[in-house]
Order: sequence, then C-alpha cells, then structure tokens
Amino acid sequence: MARTFRVLVSLAVIGAVAYGAYVTRDRWLGSAERLLGYQSAAAPGEQAQGERRGNQGQGSGQGGGRRRGGLSQFNGPVPVLAADAKSSDVPVYIDGVGSVKALNTVTVRAQVNGKVVEIGFEEGQDIKKGDVIARIDDAVYKAQLDQAIGKKAQDEALLAGAKRDLDRFQRMVQSASGTQQQVDTQISLVAQYTAQIQSDQAAIESAQATLDYTTITAPIDGRTGIRNVDVGNLVSSSDATGIVTLSQIKPISVLFSIPQQQLARVNAASATGTLSVQAMASDGQTVIDNGTLAVVDNQVDPTTGTVKLKANFPNDKLALWPGAFVNARLLVETLRGVTVIPTAAVQRGPNGTFVYIIRQDQTVAMKAVTVRQQDDVQAVIADGVAPGDKVVTTGFARLQDGSKVQISAGTGAAAPATTKPETEGQPVAENAVQNNQAQTDGNVANDGQRPHRKHNGQGGGNGGHRRQNADGTAGNGADGNTGGGDAASTNSSATPTQQQ
Repeated sequence: MARTFRVLVSLAVIGAVAYGAYVTRDRWLGSAERLLGYQSAAAPGEQAQGERRGNQGQGSGQGGGRRRGGLSQFNGPVPVLAADAKSSDVPVYIDGVGSVKALNTVTVRAQVNGKVVEIGFEEGQDIKKGDVIARIDDAVYKAQLDQAIGKKAQDEALLAGAKRDLDRFQRMVQSASGTQQQVDTQISLVAQYTAQIQSDQAAIESAQATLDYTTITAPIDGRTGIRNVDVGNLVSSSDATGIVTLSQIKPISVLFSIPQQQLARVNAASATGTLSVQAMASDGQTVIDNGTLAVVDNQVDPTTGTVKLKANFPNDKLALWPGAFVNARLLVETLRGVTVIPTAAVQRGPNGTFVYIIRQDQTVAMKAVTVRQQDDVQAVIADGVAPGDKVVTTGFARLQDGSKVQISAGTGAAAPATTKPETEGQPVAENAVQNNQAQTDGNVANDGQRPHRKHNGQGGGNGGHRRQNADGTAGNGADGNTGGGDAASTNSSATPTQQQ
C-alpha cells in the first residue's frame, strides 16, 4: 500500500512539473529562439500579424507566430548584379602551346686540332658575325703553308728549264740537227711541270685555309653561352661539345601546335595576309611580345592530330628565351560590331543556353540565346540579346522568370536602395525592403527598434506575458502594446482549455 502511494505521488509531481513547463513555455521558448538566432528583423506590427496568423491556422501559440514572421524576410526583391550588353569588335584567336627556339643556333667547334691560345669573348656576350671567338696554336700550319709555297717555287723552276729545252729542240729540228722525237718528249715534260705547279697552288690554298681555321670567328650574330674550353686545352674537329654555343635571340622564334581541325581556318586567313601572333605569359593574360606567323608545317603529326606553326618575334626586351615553354595566340579573324555580354550571365538549362534580362519594372525575363563563341571573360551572342539590354550576372539561386530584383552596387549599374549593413545574416536589400514596408504601414514610430525590443521580452510588453503565465488570465502588456498583448492573452487562455 505504501509503495502504491509513493508511485502515485511521483506521478503527481511529474505531471505538475510538465504542466508548469507547458504553461511557461513562452518564456523559455523566446529565450531559446534568441540564443539560436531565429529573431526576425521585421517590424513589431508584422510580427504580431504573423503571430495571429499562426494562432488562427495551427493554434500553436506565440512561438509559431514568431517563426513564421522570421520567414517573411525572403518575400522581397532578389538582390542581383547586372551588366549591360554592348556592341564591340571581338578578335578571334586560336590558342596553342609551344616552346621558344632561337632563330639560328650554332655550336662553334674547332676545324683543326691544336691547343687553344686565346679566348676572344665573354660568356653571355652579344657578338657580331666575324668577331674572334678563339685562336688555336698555328705554328704547325704555318710550316705546312711555307712547305707548299716552296714546292711550287721548285716546280716553277723545273718548268722554266723544260720550256727552254723545248725551244732548243725545236730549232735543232729545223736545222736537221735534231729529231722530232726529242721535241715531242720535251713538250710532254713541259705539260707535266705545268700541272705540277697547279697542284702546288692548290696545296698552298689548302694550307692557307687550314691556317685560317686556327682563328675561330662567329658565323652569325648572336649571344654566346657558357664556354666549354679554356685557354691551354687541346681541341679537335671531333669534339661534340665544341667551344661554345652561339644563339640568335633577336629576333627569335616560337614553335607551337594547334589542332588539325583549325588548319583550314588558318590557311584561309593566311591567304588574305600576314597573321599576327601573341606570346602569352603563364597567367594567360599578359602579352609578352607580338610577332608574325612565319610558316605552317607541311604535314600533320598523326600521333597527336596537331600541326606545327612557327612565328617570329622581335624580342627587343629579351622576354622570350630559347627552350622556354610559352602560350601562343594566333589571330585569325575579327568579328565586327557583335553583341557581347559577360560570360557569367550565360546559363545552361535543359533547353539550351539562356540569360535573365532585367526589364524596366525591375523584373526579369528568361531569354533563350545563341552563343557564337565565349571565353572566360565575355560571350558573343548571335541571337537573343541586343546592345543596351541589362542582363543578370550574379544571384541566380532564387531567380525565376518574372521575379522582382534589386540591382546591387557591385557593377555600378544601379545604386542600392539602402546602405545598412547585413543584419542577422540577411541580404542588405531584403532588410531594407522590410524596414521600408514597416514604416509605411505606420505600425512603428520613428524609433522603430524600441517596440521591437519590447515585443521580444526586453520591455514592459513582456510583463504582460509573465502575468498571463502566472495566473492563467488574459491581460495586456504593461506598455499598452495591444497587438502583442492580445496574441499572448489568446495563447494563455487557450492553454488551460487544451490541457483540461
């Protein structure tokens, strides 16, 4: 019996606590909403209307009215950024990736064997054609030249003696003191010495050329690299590395590849004149140098399906360097007077591409467009948009055909309706619309924040809520805020009835 009594007492205590929590729910529910950030920035009159609509529709009390009032903040215009469609001349480029190559490159090697006795350049120096690069010891080659010269002099003396004997034999034949055989033999000897002298002359020229090879000169204008030999090293014509590499970098060339599908377009454009090429930096925006297309390769690479092109650049600022990778942009056409809009304005849906056009009444219309071409910045519109139309570029999340919009100050197209900062994480434009509507309705005074604080339990209006929760009777708030008091009294009087 005692155990049954304790169980009944426990149930009675639990029921009393539950009933007290239910009766005082408005007090702790309001505090919980403020902590969780559900407090609305709407005017008190709008909140009271939201509470009454919540009571009539669901009978869930004052808390439900507040939550519905907070959701009304999304009923205003959608804030967007916009831009004007313009008429412009748009260049058409074909992009390719390639590498920089010196216009001419020479590995300077020795053509004779010997010891280097002089280096005539500084590493990295710009030199002209004919400047001395290096000298090789020429003592042996001078001796060979002198030997060839001496041999020629010897043969010339023999030729002179043979010619004198020939003249003597010819006179003897005329006086019948000699034979014709002697004359013929002497003629052959003279011809032999003549040919020998010609051979000696060739030997002299060869020796002279070999001697000249001991002085190594620059074959082209260019810039020297890092030298591979020093003074005192032995060099030979078989050395693969050579003495130094000489590269012509002003002007300079760029080899790049384009897809084979673009080849016909390039050939057609080349037939009308010389095409310009831009060398681009790695960011894809900065132009390093401007040049011209020099040649299109005569075959397509079957392994990659691309064709090579070569362009020449003046490279006056030495921005291009042999061996470096570079992006090339070939201008093949210029579209005159076309309509362009920012690429961000073009949207894609099940039926194709479309844009949102802002009308005079600040509503948007969904318009299908035909995009001729586009890049990361702008799109060329062939049909659907005319110059002067204002298109939405940002803010598509809540946008649909016929939506009311408000253009923000991001593009400078229209000034914002208010400069108030964001409140409770809401967009500025939405807050501005709600505040303007509350002031127009006349539900708040000039100091619109004071009734807002009272309605949320910080002023006298909340005192009415406390009295209603304590005695269960209806009553107005201490500040005479009949809107909030009526809603609270309705909730308080209905609660005991439902509990019963």
